[in-house]
Amino acid sequence: MFAALFLLGCTQTITAQITKEQLQERKELQKMAKTELKEKATKDARKEAKNLKKQGWQIAPGALPIEKQLDRVYTMKYEIDDDMFPKWIMGEAMSIGENYDAAKMQAIALAKQNLAGEIQTEVTALIENNVDNKQLSPEEAASVAKTIAAGKQLISQNVGRTLTVIEMYRVLPNKNKEVRVQIAYNAKMAKQAAKKAIRDDLEKQGDGLAQKLDEVLGW
Repeated sequence: MFAALFLLGCTQTITAQITKEQLQERKELQKMAKTELKEKATKDARKEAKNLKKQGWQIAPGALPIEKQLDRVYTMKYEIDDDMFPKWIMGEAMSIGENYDAAKMQAIALAKQNLAGEIQTEVTALIENNVDNKQLSPEEAASVAKTIAAGKQLISQNVGRTLTVIEMYRVLPNKNKEVRVQIAYNAKMAKQAAKKAIRDDLEKQGDGLAQKLDEVLGW
């Protein structure tokens, strides 16, 4: 039998906000040219790949080299749209099992939950920004935030096909396989997944807030 160990990444609770440091970093990335972003991604990928190999991580049969996998991930992470919203949402997880395929399946399932949490955080940030712009009242925003907080599972269910951008493993002393995966999902599609989950709940409340949220966020 296998057991999931823990989720990786920076997923926080629904009340988590984008920090000033994160916002500043996104603004700086947005200003960088594509060539600069590519150089930065490649440099960071090589550095991390070196450390991972020292820790015993290796690629699965048929997978891209670790450097290539990480290069792709960093490039995608550095892509920011005009609203300071990542163009890709990431979810990452690890799992341990005697059987590689079973551990991988569990890691992907956990990564998808992680991804749903990231979508929650980003969508909440968008709503908070609109509260600041006085497009939603604090009471309306609180109602939406509550709905999102309770809708993580619904968001996960509405997420479509994801891209596996990281797949690697290492053999532990007891011969079990520790599998690490990272999945990516297009941010626009992520908004649609969140929209469906949120609207389904808000429409049940029957106060017209679902339609107003559509108008405010341009959904």
